[in-house]
Amino acid sequence: MNNERRDEVGPSGTRYLRYVALGDSQTEGVGDGDDTTGLRGWADRLAELAAGSNPGLRYANLAVRGRLAGQVRAEQLGPALALAPDLATVVAGVNDLLRPRFDADEVAGHLAAMFAALGAGGARVATLTFPDLTLLIPAARPVAPRIAALNARIREAARTHGVTVLESGAHPVVTDPRLWSRDRLHASPLGHARIAAAFADTLGLPGSDDSWSRPLPPPAGRPATGLRAVGTELAWAATFLGPWLGRRLRGRSSGDGRTAKRPELTAVAAARTA
Repeated sequence: MNNERRDEVGPSGTRYLRYVALGDSQTEGVGDGDDTTGLRGWADRLAELAAGSNPGLRYANLAVRGRLAGQVRAEQLGPALALAPDLATVVAGVNDLLRPRFDADEVAGHLAAMFAALGAGGARVATLTFPDLTLLIPAARPVAPRIAALNARIREAARTHGVTVLESGAHPVVTDPRLWSRDRLHASPLGHARIAAAFADTLGLPGSDDSWSRPLPPPAGRPATGLRAVGTELAWAATFLGPWLGRRLRGRSSGDGRTAKRPELTAVAAARTA
């Protein structure tokens, strides 16, 4: 292996010099910042955490919102391989879950192909399984079996290709509403910070621990019940679900016309405070 790309640093682990993130809106950072001031997101935050023990780390983020797993493979895998990463994250499949037609085997096949290609190129590859969205979005109950089916196939593909898996749904805190933005589909800044810390812990980065999995303090006030809860759900549907369905009916995507925010490997500074 080319020593410029990966340098063993002994018992503490492997030194990473090139980190590339592939995926959709969550990896792009939607929910953590905005399109005017810029998106940060868990992958940016993970790069900052990794830079603390990997001086000289460079990072690229190829993710684009709205992309299906097959599109991530078609559009991002080639550019990712050209960057010769020694660390890569691949997170995709939620957009597939929400389409009328969903084939868990097909989606997992795209993920497995990316796992295999990146691993063969010398990268350590990490991914995650998805939490139960129905705990955040009661109307999403019909997709619960899809989530379980996809997670099972992600685990299988990861075992086959030696991929590190963050089991995000194993901890109740991941469905705490405070970790999610108002649309309930994208993490909030706090949620993105927790995902980054979880990946760092799962990868065994120096200085990481399992504090990301601990519950948040009890929320102030009482949860909405009765008519107030119904009103909250109706407001969410009008603000977020309606526009999303409208795009689907028109054959549009939130990512139409968009390109990767960080297509080239560039230097990244060590983690700053959230």
